[in-house]
Amino acid sequence: MSQARRDLGQRGEALAASHLEALGYVILRRNWRHALGELDLVARDGDCLVLVEVRSRSGPRFGRPEESLDLRKQQRLARLSTLCVQQLGWQGPWRIDVVAIDLPPSGEPALRHYPSAVGP
Repeated sequence: MSQARRDLGQRGEALAASHLEALGYVILRRNWRHALGELDLVARDGDCLVLVEVRSRSGPRFGRPEESLDLRKQQRLARLSTLCVQQLGWQGPWRIDVVAIDLPPSGEPALRHYPSAVGP
């Protein structure tokens, strides 16, 4: 992965975390890793654990960021989220949210938050 792409992802994750915190979420972990992959953010929304996938794009050339989350990626995200919940020993409700962010080289970012976007 190129440095520019890594920087775009980190900027998107920071914006997503700030957005969620402004809504009252508590960020518990960033970049939770497992052999199967990584969850961008793990947060709490009240009594609910929220596993967050952040999708960022710098332009519309390849479509909107959320369109990159195809069925195969959703299935992997659901498996990974289940593993995270198990590893954390979480006993309460949980869900998977997606935060999509357009980060144009000039201009303001556009953020869309999709609660419960992917089923476990």
